[in-house]
Amino acid sequence: MIWLMLATLVVVFVVGFRVLTSDSRRAIKRLSERLGVTPMPVESMIDQMGKKAGDEFLHYLERPNEAHLQNAAQVLLIWQVAVVDGSETNLLYWHRLMQKARLAAPVTDAQIRLALGFLRELEPDNAEFNAFQYRYNQLFMPEDGVTWLH
Repeated sequence: MIWLMLATLVVVFVVGFRVLTSDSRRAIKRLSERLGVTPMPVESMIDQMGKKAGDEFLHYLERPNEAHLQNAAQVLLIWQVAVVDGSETNLLYWHRLMQKARLAAPVTDAQIRLALGFLRELEPDNAEFNAFQYRYNQLFMPEDGVTWLH
């Protein structure tokens, strides 16, 4: 009888946990599947943001329109290249992922501010993020109608 009560308690806990976290799991899955990566980089970034900023990012990502997905992907790109690994190889890797997902676009000032806001607990350097923005846009974004082939 005790085993039945314990099993029932475990089932209720697991089902309750899945229901409470379903929106955030769907949001993370939406971004990771679109980029063709495992959820780990997205979850890792959210963990590094801290509780409040991570929740804010998840609520932002849960919005259904494409612009929010684009901005969330750019925040992930900024985090991966400007914070985690600024190597040329990593930059090229993430740019290719963005291209495949049809999310490659210039990094805007608004996206830099968004990343600074979400990553505020890491105390990011504004100048470092701006330098990344300049580097990324110079390398990958077309000027005067010229398209880059990568």
